[in-house]
Amino acid sequence: MGIDNIWVFAQETDGAPSSGTIELLTKARALGSTVTAFVAGDASAIAGGLGEYGASKAYATGDLAGALPGAAVASAMKAVIDGGDSPDVILFPQNYEGRDVVSRLSVKLDRTVLTNNVDIAADGDSVKVTTPIFGGNTLVSTTFTGEGPYLATFRPKSFVPEASGGGAPEVVAAPVPDLGSTGGATVTAVHVEETSGPKLDEADIVVAGGRGLGEAEKFDMIESLAKALKGAPGASRAIVDAGWVPYSYQVGQTGKVVKPKVYIAAGISGATQHMVGMKGSKNIIAINKDKEAPIFGVADLGIVGDVHKVLPKLIEALQNR
Repeated sequence: MGIDNIWVFAQETDGAPSSGTIELLTKARALGSTVTAFVAGDASAIAGGLGEYGASKAYATGDLAGALPGAAVASAMKAVIDGGDSPDVILFPQNYEGRDVVSRLSVKLDRTVLTNNVDIAADGDSVKVTTPIFGGNTLVSTTFTGEGPYLATFRPKSFVPEASGGGAPEVVAAPVPDLGSTGGATVTAVHVEETSGPKLDEADIVVAGGRGLGEAEKFDMIESLAKALKGAPGASRAIVDAGWVPYSYQVGQTGKVVKPKVYIAAGISGATQHMVGMKGSKNIIAINKDKEAPIFGVADLGIVGDVHKVLPKLIEALQNR
């Protein structure tokens, strides 16, 4: 029979499919012949983008009227599956909303979820995923057993997005069933953090700072260098926990996973927790006064020096170009 019908939980960012969505759609095209996007809310704004990356159909819940998307989307997915359109595999992004939906759907369908993956492959009816463990030092391959649909979540930047040139997909309504007490929680307000420049997990250049900066005020150097390079600032868990910068800046196992073209680690020793989040970067530049710092073990270029001397010189050189 083989793997044919693939669903992707699709999300919107600034009126377009999110980076994670187009990554998963690209991979879905390689897995099966039919790719369907499932959207929380109205799909009209992003339908064209979904089709461009391979979706031939898009289910849309319509306005969720303040309902939390996890419960609403999981229930809508279950209703569509019960109605006869059952996918072989459903791909989810490894983020807050993706995990919320897939965990609830797992219970509704009584299906296992395999999380935190970086790859997926199909061989006939067999589907297996690849998951990094032990800080990314070992890759584990796990094969689904039992009946589908198979549910899996994937880290950001696991796949390179490639447009297929397809037209806008057919949009099909997927109404949310009565949620009962599960739908009791509503969103009363949304706070959008004001940022400038590229997003951390989408930037081609990331400049990250750690405890070696010495004090919170010195993080200004990280932001200045990132701005000069048209990149995004990031941080180690240590300075996030210390309250120097918001959690949204954190790179690592419990933060964001980034894979930029250039990653600059300034004053970061290189704890395993941090390196899990950035070791896939194409070029890693480490600046640390401790020549024995573990970060140098993964760096392509290491600068043994004081960040308080090196960073101002870099910023000055860039500003004088």
